Amino acid sequence: MSTILLMSTMDLRDDLSFGSHEVRTWLDAGDPAEVEYIVVWGAFALDYDTLPKLKAIFSLGAGVDHLGDLSGVPDGVAVVRFVDPLLTEEMTSYVILNVLRFHREDPWYRDRQAAGEWEQIIPPAAGDVRIGVAGAGELGSAAAKALFDLGYDVAVWSRSRRSSEGMQSFIGRGALPDFLGRTKILVNLLPLTDETRGIWCAETFTMLEDGAYVINAGRGASLVEADLLACLESGRVAGAALDVFEQEPLPEGHAFWTHPRVFVTPHAASLSNPVSIGDHVMRNIVRIERGAGPIGLVDRERGY
Repeated sequence: MSTILLMSTMDLRDDLSFGSHEVRTWLDAGDPAEVEYIVVWGAFALDYDTLPKLKAIFSLGAGVDHLGDLSGVPDGVAVVRFVDPLLTEEMTSYVILNVLRFHREDPWYRDRQAAGEWEQIIPPAAGDVRIGVAGAGELGSAAAKALFDLGYDVAVWSRSRRSSEGMQSFIGRGALPDFLGRTKILVNLLPLTDETRGIWCAETFTMLEDGAYVINAGRGASLVEADLLACLESGRVAGAALDVFEQEPLPEGHAFWTHPRVFVTPHAASLSNPVSIGDHVMRNIVRIERGAGPIGLVDRERGY
């Protein structure tokens, strides 16, 4: 039986199941020298000198940027992101929902409804809608494939080469202008790193097709909110679906709440299921105890 330390601002012991393992919270951690695994959401300061038995840190989410700087984590301690088919399925459905929203001119029809006007507009065929998915990890690859299977013209942009199953693939920062230049609907599913912080800004928005749409379900800090608002006002960007923000919860009175071309969801595109989290951690503890690498092991140099 291992000792697991659950670190979250919410007490999740009743929601998460870790079998027969002893579970402590950060409020009643006891002797840290007994802790072998940490399950965490949020930036908690850890003194690794007091954690001699620590084997792995598990993120409660698909990303690990909330953990802060990983350089101080000892070499023998695995950092593991949450990998779950249900998480991927939910993100894919969120992306499809909003691609269809913009492809089928839903904002335009909502304006007609508000005005009481019976008017039709013929949408382009799916194959004529150029979608750019930024991020080719677990979530990005699944969303891109689902859109491709629906007949959309999909391209993927990533840091390194990934299998794109017939989709156009753009690699590296140098390929970003070409990627954005052929994109009508931009889907951001990039992890947050030093390279991706603020990547979606006035400079990159001007590379998109005129009147493009932006869907951000990656990380709020990847997008410069003031620049997006300016591009929405100028018409350079026609609309945006935003699930993540620089500050969460989104502050009262923020312009996104009432903007007619912004669709806000409260970081709910893909929510971690407590049962799945418990299963994920339990399976990985078994793997680690057997000497195998955990599923979802993070490359610390890349940050994901």
